[in-house]
Amino acid sequence: MAGYTAADVKRLREETDAPMMECKAALEEAGGDYERAKEVLREKGKASAGKKAGRATNAGAVAFASSESGNVLGVALVESETDFVSNNEKFVAMVQEIANWARDNGTADEAKKKEFSDEIIAAFRENCVVKVAEQLTSDSKIAYYLHHDKTNGAAVMSSGEGAGSEAIRKVAVHISWGKPEFTSKDQLPQEKLDAEYKIEFERALNEGKPENIAKNIAQGRVNKEYIKQVVLLEQPFYVDQGKTVSQYIAEEAKGTQVTGFRYFAVGQDA
Repeated sequence: MAGYTAADVKRLREETDAPMMECKAALEEAGGDYERAKEVLREKGKASAGKKAGRATNAGAVAFASSESGNVLGVALVESETDFVSNNEKFVAMVQEIANWARDNGTADEAKKKEFSDEIIAAFRENCVVKVAEQLTSDSKIAYYLHHDKTNGAAVMSSGEGAGSEAIRKVAVHISWGKPEFTSKDQLPQEKLDAEYKIEFERALNEGKPENIAKNIAQGRVNKEYIKQVVLLEQPFYVDQGKTVSQYIAEEAKGTQVTGFRYFAVGQDA
């Protein structure tokens, strides 16, 4: 081993997590120069990242990082090829670092997300993609919930006395369960309502209902089923499905209004 020792190889492996043979090859290429060997590994890691970029990512993790005031929230969602990597403590820590960066610096552009992705690929030798590195802001404290397996989570923006309270955090928990698309009925686009009405009208006709009755059935199903399925405030609350989310908030966080939410999940388009 010209120019380097077994201790150098061991140290380089510990610092970079690169395989032993790659560490030895890097030291060989660097002529024993330790710092240059680290650069060689980084360069090869970036090259490897380019080769792995096309592989499917089916696992991953979500992380949140709140400011001291609570009205700024950093969010990261990083996907990996396998849960062997996504369950790794170092991977989880790197995802958390991205959330911290977003909290402190703002939403990352595509170039910055690729830079983060390349660093993770170099560390784990499989394709990893930073889907989200985003900063959320609000005039009031943002409540959030991260599922125990870190594969999904939600953030809730609200106003009023109970903004960011435990009751609103439970609304974030509900979002991970109910997966709504809109906060309130007035946010539902008319074209979505029209499309759903058309589907239900055809369904009622196919069930043998006369056209005039089919119209009423279709409208009723849109109001009673579809809206309650996709609108957060109209959904049955996950803890007590005898009341809506809106009713729960009125009881447990009186005077508080949910103004918006975001749901983040592995495998979901960002």
